[in-house]
Formats: sequence, C-alpha cells, structure tokens
Amino acid sequence: MKAKQLQMIIGLSVILIFTSSFSYADFRHKNKKFRITITNITRGQIFSPPIVITHNRGYTLFETGEPASSALAALAEDGDPGELIDVISTLPAVLDHAVAEGPLLPGDSVTLEVNAYGKFNLLSIAGMLVTTNDAFFSIRNADLPFIQKSIKLDAEAYDAGSETNSEDCDFIPGPPCGSHNVRDTDEAEGYIHIHPGIHGVGDLVPFRDDWKNPVAEIIIQKAN
Repeated sequence: MKAKQLQMIIGLSVILIFTSSFSYADFRHKNKKFRITITNITRGQIFSPPIVITHNRGYTLFETGEPASSALAALAEDGDPGELIDVISTLPAVLDHAVAEGPLLPGDSVTLEVNAYGKFNLLSIAGMLVTTNDAFFSIRNADLPFIQKSIKLDAEAYDAGSETNSEDCDFIPGPPCGSHNVRDTDEAEGYIHIHPGIHGVGDLVPFRDDWKNPVAEIIIQKAN
C-alpha cells in the first residue's frame, strides 16, 4: 500500500471517530424523555405510589449502612413522598421527577415519564411496601439507556432502619392495619440495609405479607 493511500485511510478513520464521538455527545445533550415502567412482582405487598427521579452524580437517594434521611424515612414508614419531593425540588443535582397517581397492587404496573440529558443521566426510584414498618423498594443511580432502546432492572426491598420491625398493626399503614403517621423507633437499627422480610413476630402473616427479593421489575425505555 502506498504511503499516500495509507495516509488517506488513517485520515478518514480519524474523521469517522471524531464524527461518531461528536454525534454521541450531541445526542446526549439533547433533552430525552424516558418511560419508566414499574411492576410489583410480590405476592401480597402493595407499593405506595412510586417516585422516579432523574439526576446527576451530585445526588444519591441513600447509602446502605448509613441513616436514612428524614425525607426517605417518611416515604419508607408511611408511603409519603411529600418531604422527598420538597427536598429534591431545591437541588441543582436533580433534573426531573414523577410520582404515580395511586398505589401499585401486586402484579400491576405503572408507567411514568421523566426527562434527562447530558450529565443528568442517572435514575433513582423508590416506593414503600405498605404492610411493613419501614420497608421500601428502590434502584439508585441507574444509568439511563441513551444508546440502547431499553433496559430491564430488578429492585430489591430495603429497610430504612428508622423504625422497629415490630410487625405491630399499631404502626403499619397498609392493610389490614391502617395505622398512619405513627412510629415505633425504640429498637430501630439506625441504618439502611436489605430488608429481612416478615417473620410473624407481630400482627403480620409471613404467608400473606412476606416476599423474596427482587420485589419490583423496572423497564426503562426511550420515549423520543
């Protein structure tokens, strides 16, 4: 191969690589909408209305082994996303969020849409398992599929560590209990960890209320 031909081939390769990189960067920095479909795959646990958040690396919903924020504890103990919404709405690291209109029953799905672009390319999701003291399902800091058409993720159940796992209906908002805005913190673990499930130590029944991880299936699709 002549030197001139070799130089032309190398030059074309460099142009193609540069063009591809530029196109990808340009694509990433355009606003993209994503559809997030959450399916409750437990046998008997109802989810509180899930919240979906897009953000950059400056925000993390929680860290295992660390105490839950008061906003996350409110969601995990009573299914209330209000305080969390108030917090993330003030953070420059958070771009967008969406909340389901109602609870998610076992076997049912809900689809929410959120925006993302550039460095706002991460997704976090959370919702309470309502027939518990302080269990919630979540995925954190998941990369959004800017290139792939869709991805599927599994979400596990976590224990917020902010309330005792007494399984006592006096402190549980979901059926058959219906006790809202009450807390039992005397023997709370104090840190977030994988939830151990329902053991029948109080009013809850393992056959009806227990689960095995994962508890939710998450499908993330580009909407535009």
